[in-house]
Amino acid sequence: MHRKFKSSPEHTIGVEIELGLVDKDSGALVNEINYLLDACPDKWKDSIKHEFMQSYCEFNTGICHTVDEVRADFSEKLKWGYDSAAERGMTFLWSGTHPFSHWQDQQLSPAERYEWLMQTMQYVSRRLVVFGLHVHVGVDSGDKAIQMCDRLLRHLPTLLALSSNSPHWLGNDTGLHTYRSKLMESLPTAGMPETLRNWSEYMWLLEHLVETRFIHSPSEIWWDVRPSPQFGTVEIRVMDTPINMKHLLGLVALCQSLIAGISEHIDRGAYLYDSHPMIARQNKWHAVRYGMDASFVDFDTMLAVPARQVARRLLDQCAPHAERLGCATELGYIEEIVEQGSGADMQKKAWEKTGDMQQVVGQILDATGNPWDMPIGGSSA
Repeated sequence: MHRKFKSSPEHTIGVEIELGLVDKDSGALVNEINYLLDACPDKWKDSIKHEFMQSYCEFNTGICHTVDEVRADFSEKLKWGYDSAAERGMTFLWSGTHPFSHWQDQQLSPAERYEWLMQTMQYVSRRLVVFGLHVHVGVDSGDKAIQMCDRLLRHLPTLLALSSNSPHWLGNDTGLHTYRSKLMESLPTAGMPETLRNWSEYMWLLEHLVETRFIHSPSEIWWDVRPSPQFGTVEIRVMDTPINMKHLLGLVALCQSLIAGISEHIDRGAYLYDSHPMIARQNKWHAVRYGMDASFVDFDTMLAVPARQVARRLLDQCAPHAERLGCATELGYIEEIVEQGSGADMQKKAWEKTGDMQQVVGQILDATGNPWDMPIGGSSA
């Protein structure tokens, strides 16, 4: 266990995205990750990985300093991944859940950690066929990482609403915008983070949980945001896999600039306004249920305001930091989500129009386009 926090003096970025591996013709999930891993170049063995089930693939970036470096890093790896998958009649689905494939048909990936998870969590873990976007941003101390998790509490529902992209499950419209969130919350160590005072308390908690065999390792803390001591980052995990690369880059830019801004507040000793956990959980539920059409309680005024208004205010707050970090263009992509809706809105419209989940998958694939072909400051081809 990493007791010491590896300081990151810059707000570096690392991004992980989980993608469903689907048959090009049927759109169904296929348990074929080993085909890709066997063909993966040695230089990317740590960047292209299996996940809990064999029907999805995780792509990771290296350490990036700018959001454009994230774009360039993913571009190369995704191009290889898509070309290799196509050789076997497969492609990737950018969605938080699969609209119709059943979890019972998915096969567990061979790893001690996954076997432990299945044995311990039983039916709860068996249903975890879900896909998320995780964004690591560097911070300079463990104590700051703990404070950061607390101060991000109020912003997690906004990030979730913007990324919401999992309205369907087992061929049904769930009525939610992000059903993935509710599946994740069924795990005993998932959901909103606990309130902690400092890094020492966090380490004490982890060691206690491991020693008592409640968790297998610190990686079994699946909070919506958590410190990652080995990387020197705060990892935001609340988001669904978005529907395309443009949304992904916008969300990464928002995460980086948001953490940079909060970091400055902490350094100045700025007073932390109370973000009551119950209100944060209620806001999260509204994000789950209504996505960008939600209303959130504003923590400063305690009044209910539209999620779009909250998102635009957050963009304004983050703009100076995005300018300094070189991601102002990508941060602007969030405005497109605010105006046109998230991936969940696109999926729901496709279902209302077609009434056919197979066609919904086809329209997701169309909306994703060629994610490796996103030019600087441009739209996906």
